[in-house]
Order: sequence, then C-alpha cells, then structure tokens
Amino acid sequence: MSVPHLELTKLETTIMSDAFRGIFSNILNEGQHLREIFNRRLVAYEPLVLVGGSGIIAYGIHYMVIRIPNDGIYAGVKRTFFRIRNRIPFIKSIIDRELAKSAKSITDNVEKLYRGGNENCKFITVLPKGPMSSSEILVQVESYLKLGYNGSDGGLMSGALYHGGEGLTKLNTKVYEMSSWSNTLHAEVFPGILKMEAEIVRMVADLFHGDSESCGSVTSCGTESILLAVKAYRDYGTTELGILHPEILVASSAHPAFNKAAQLYNIKIKSVPLDQNTYTVDVKAMKKMITRNTVMIVGSAPAYPHGCMDNIKAISEIGLKHNIPVHVDACLGGFLIAFMSKAGFPLEPFDFQLPGVTSISADTHKYGSAPKGSSILLFRSKKLRQYQYFIHTEWCGGLYASQTLAGSRAGALIAVCWTTMLYFGMSGYVDMTKSIIQTARHIKYQLKQIQGIDVMGNPEVSIIALKSEEFDIYRLLEAMKSKGWVMNALQFPSSIHFCLSYNQTAPGVADKFLKDIRDAVEVLMSDPDSETTGVAAIYGTSQTVSDRSIVSEITAIYLDTLYETNF
Repeated sequence: MSVPHLELTKLETTIMSDAFRGIFSNILNEGQHLREIFNRRLVAYEPLVLVGGSGIIAYGIHYMVIRIPNDGIYAGVKRTFFRIRNRIPFIKSIIDRELAKSAKSITDNVEKLYRGGNENCKFITVLPKGPMSSSEILVQVESYLKLGYNGSDGGLMSGALYHGGEGLTKLNTKVYEMSSWSNTLHAEVFPGILKMEAEIVRMVADLFHGDSESCGSVTSCGTESILLAVKAYRDYGTTELGILHPEILVASSAHPAFNKAAQLYNIKIKSVPLDQNTYTVDVKAMKKMITRNTVMIVGSAPAYPHGCMDNIKAISEIGLKHNIPVHVDACLGGFLIAFMSKAGFPLEPFDFQLPGVTSISADTHKYGSAPKGSSILLFRSKKLRQYQYFIHTEWCGGLYASQTLAGSRAGALIAVCWTTMLYFGMSGYVDMTKSIIQTARHIKYQLKQIQGIDVMGNPEVSIIALKSEEFDIYRLLEAMKSKGWVMNALQFPSSIHFCLSYNQTAPGVADKFLKDIRDAVEVLMSDPDSETTGVAAIYGTSQTVSDRSIVSEITAIYLDTLYETNF
C-alpha cells in the first residue's frame, strides 16, 4: 500500500516553524534561568569550582591517555572489538569448535613426533624408584635423539644446523666435560671462565672495528642480547635524557625479540615499513617516526625474513643527527658479514666504523659455529654497557649484581664458544664465509632465471627469499618438502626462504636444490590456479584472519602441546 503524499500550504509551514521556534526559545530561556540560579548559589565557591573542575578534567584526560595501548588507539580498539565480538554465544561456539579442531590436529602431530613411529613408547613422568645405570640412560638418550635430527641432514635443512665438523665436536665435548660445573656468577671460584668471556668479547669487538673503549658481554642467545640492548637504552633514556615514555624504532622485518623486549619492559615499539622494492627499512619513513621519546633505532644486518641488509649508514646518520643510539642486529649473519670483505665480498659499512652505531648483537652459535647457547652484545662505551647490568645494593644477603638476564650462567658454554673461535681462527672463518657466500650468490643468480618465482630484494649474505605472482608460493614450500627440503614460510606478503649454512657448500647440494626448485616450479606453472591444500593452505589462511588473537591462541595451543606427556 502506498503512502499518501502530504502537501503543506505556505501558511501551514509558517505556523509550524513559528511553533517550533517558540518551543526552542522557551527551552533556552529555562536553561538560562537555571544557569543564573546555579551561579548565584555557587558564587562563593567559584575558586573551588574552577580548581576542582580543572582537576577533574585533567584527571579524565590523564586517565584516558595512560590507557592508550603501546601499539596505538586503533590496535587497542580493534582488539576490544574482537574480544567483545568473540563473546557472542553464536560466534564463540564457532571459534571454540575450530580451536578444538586445531588442537586435535596439533596434538596428533606432536604425538607422532614424540612417538617416532613407536606406538608402544612410554613417557617418563615420575622419578624412577632407584638410580638408572649409565648404559640404560645412554640407550634412552640415543633413542630420544633419533626422533628428529640424527647428525646429518645432507644439506636439506634451512638454517638450524650450524656446526663446525666432527673434529670441533670432539674437541668441544672434551672442553665441556672439563668445565661442566663452572658458573660465571662466582668469579673468584672460576676466574678462568671469566677470563675466557673477556677475551671472547675483545676478539669480537675487534672483528666489528671496535676501539679500546668498546666492550660487551656473552649472552645465552640473540634474544637475550636484544633484550639487554633494549633495557640499556630504556634506562639510558630515562636516566640520562629524562624520557618518561621510551619508544624504540624497528623495521617491520626486525626480529620479534624487539617486540618481546617492548612487552617485557612496557615500552612502545614503532614498526617502520619496508621499501617494497628493496625489502629493507624505509629510511624516509623512519625519519618521520622519530619523536622526543625515541631512545633507540634498530637496523638489521641482515634481516631474517628476506636476508637483506638495512641501510645502516643512513640509519647511523639519523642517530647522530638526533642524538639517538643505533643498534645493529647482526645476530643471524654477524659471523659472516664480519669476514665478507676479507673473503672477497665487500659490503657497505655496518659496524663501529660508522660513528652513529652504538651497539651490535652477533650470535656465535650460528655462523660462529659454537654450540647453542652463546651470543655477543657489544657497546661502543662502558657507560652504555653499565645500563644493561642489574645491581641491587639493599639485599640482606649482600650486594647482588649480574651482567646479563641470568644470574648463574653455565661456564661450559663460554668455554666451548672460546674454544670454537680459537679452533677456526681468522683464516678458518674467512674460508667458511667464502664458501657460503659463493654458494649463496650462485643459487641467487640461478633462481632469478626461473620463470614464475621472484627473488625478494637483493640478498647479499646467506638467506634468499622467494615469492610468486603466478601461483601460491606455499605450494612450492610443500613441493620442496616432498623432495626432502625444509624451507621456511614467511608472511605479509606470502613468501618462503632458504637459509644457507656450511652444510649447503658440500658438493652437489646446491645443484640438487636448484634442480628440485626448477622441477617443482615447472609442475606448479602447468596448473598455477590449482587449489592449495595441507600445510600450505594453513599458512595462506592464517594471514587472512583479521583477528590475530585467534592465531595467537592456536600458537599457544601448539606451545602447550610441546609440554604434553599424556597422549
């Protein structure tokens, strides 16, 4: 049924307008009258009203400002929206059902890993009633270690395995046995271990062109080196510069350890976008994001995802201009880039040769070939290093101080790191670097000739990342996995990479890798629009989930499952 059209005469319109005008006029007059009454009664308290009102307004503004998340208002509002949405019964039931499916899949996969094909294997969940013999324990250890890596991967694994050969393994086994009970916390008891640490720091400082004032510490891993660097600059900023709300600037490709540090220390981290051609940090964007609260700028040499070197020289200049410390994260490739010039592959300056660089992190347990559990954090000056320390002078148990996050530290890890560096010497590291970089350059060149895939940026060190405009790149990941290769999945954008170590320099490994890539791409290009399935589909789907808390929850389920013994 249609609605009849109503027409008002000009007189009717005028009458209605006058009526509405009269109503609004009465409301305003009434409001003015109330205001006069209010003012007459409070005139004696006007100063109190002014001060109290201002205080309430200031408190309200402060209350809102301090509740702005470190990652910004938009991110906070987005999280709140998803949190409220996910509590709606209908949506919650869907999410719970999908999480249950994911948990079942994850549990099945981890159980398969832990059982290693033996359905009757048992998990040790209580102490044995009596001591086990050494032979029994060794049998158990051998069986556990056979569940995964068994000592040789044939060069098929991306990264993960950085070892210096059988001779070094035997030597370090003896050294570990000699130093297994040592602890750096007791310098007067184990001075030899502390002497080794001091010498490691001095040798590494020399590699990165540090002068007599440069200094550092041995840490347990790259993450700890980064955590300590961020702590040092947070404390330096608050103590020396009076910055109450510290911020750090990192590229979106920087290691997540910087995000972990920001979370632990409750400071703001600002992610600088990458140049989409070079896949290095956008230096112009970095300049614009500097504020008076910036206490640290980070450059990667190289960055883990795409293997590209940030423009450390430009970042150093920014740091000098704004008097902001610059940290170079060379955790991954530090023990390659330090030797590349001598190996015949010169790079742009990236270390203490640049006056704006104030600290560097480099892992000895990667390309330094030391056993897992050692990294180096260097500072340009002792004054900066002191801010990484923890010192407590009021404890009834005496003065307490520690150089790193840990209190007790295994002296054996420092001893085998020191041993490894002496074992290789300068010439040994240069030769290894030359072999790795030559292999990486050869692979990079050949990959660029393959139609259907693109090398991302200009990787100069040991990591090569690939993407595709023709097919889902994760299908290539799965195809290579079926051939025995273990590559790494990246995201934003969809891509994969392979990290070369000394294992890939063995005869025939690089050629096999290239042949398998060519064969896999040829198959994929014959049907580029084929449906993506399996793990490849999971990687692709995870990027499309706008509510990242769900992705985090699934990841947490995986981490929980790694501790499971009741399958």
